[in-house]
Amino acid sequence: MEWHITDAQSLRIIDREIGNHAFSPAEYEIVRRVIYATADFEYRDLIRFSEQALQAGAAALAARSTIIVDVPMVQVGIVPIIQATFANPVYCSMDALTRPQREKTRVAWGIETLARRYPEGIFVVGQAQTALSGLVDLIEKEEIKPALVIGTPAGFIGMESAVERLKDSLVPHIRIEGRKGNAVVAAAIVSGLVDLSWQAYGKENE
Repeated sequence: MEWHITDAQSLRIIDREIGNHAFSPAEYEIVRRVIYATADFEYRDLIRFSEQALQAGAAALAARSTIIVDVPMVQVGIVPIIQATFANPVYCSMDALTRPQREKTRVAWGIETLARRYPEGIFVVGQAQTALSGLVDLIEKEEIKPALVIGTPAGFIGMESAVERLKDSLVPHIRIEGRKGNAVVAAAIVSGLVDLSWQAYGKENE
């Protein structure tokens, strides 16, 4: 991401207001990117990283792993930075044109269909709680083994259960605790991770 002087000034304000914290330097880059995108400091206490999440995600990006997202808003938010760096394929659940099962939402069925095609991909669920639940179902059945799951959907019914199941999985993941998430948060996490990964891997191969 190219930064303007006003961006740097905004980041200094974020640093000052956050103060001391327990995040690693890489985790903090993700956290402040989310706060910058949302102007919401509550995310400092809501974002969680599993062990090795950033390392696994960076390696998968560098390996050009396929990225699967739940909604077009996430896809639009991340494609420019992906194209400018690692050029990973990015597919949206809406790209899966098979007819959904009657008891599933279109987005849940779409992400499950794509997950079976790309079982070791990077999955970004920014909006649809049903998509996260369906993804965790496949993980628990050991039908897929994602390189990384980013789960930030908003929701009320079943949301806490889906997030808790993701937390208990052995899959590297970044999640938002509770019901306060959205596609903007997901895109900000991906953008921050891409920047970190590009510094670690991409520039060496240019």
